[in-house]
Amino acid sequence: MGASPKTTAFLKECLADALIKLLESKPVEKITIPEIAGLAGVGRTTYFRNFSSKEEVLSFKLIILWERWTEEKSIEKKKSFNTENALTFFQFNYSIKPLLELLFRQNLQSALFRSFYEYMMPDHSADPVDSYTSSFYSYGLFGLLDEWISRGFAETPEQMNEIVLKL
Repeated sequence: MGASPKTTAFLKECLADALIKLLESKPVEKITIPEIAGLAGVGRTTYFRNFSSKEEVLSFKLIILWERWTEEKSIEKKKSFNTENALTFFQFNYSIKPLLELLFRQNLQSALFRSFYEYMMPDHSADPVDSYTSSFYSYGLFGLLDEWISRGFAETPEQMNEIVLKL
């Protein structure tokens, strides 16, 4: 008999939180799976049953944070991005600024992109115009986010939204 979905999600988040804690003091390449599992209070099997890479663990955490944030803010449109909801996107990312800075210090932008790809990319079987539009905004916002983080969050979320509107 397997664990319930709620238990599985909890254990996966424990693994993600453990990895993030370890990243604060160690390079990602030096962090072992037994260390992550031990700090999370689970066995290595739990890690391997749920994840195939550390980037996947981090992407899972980013997606969970986004889902919680959109629920707290009662945001209905959370899988599609355009100029109307870009501010929401930048506000969320600013709210997790320390985590994003940590990922960038560790050269783990791939985890951020992976979360974009898993959560925000279009349904390729949908109308072609909708798919291309979704891809355009998703990749564009990722590029803006990448630059914003690289620049040390120099602008406010509102200023970033203005940049999107100008573009």
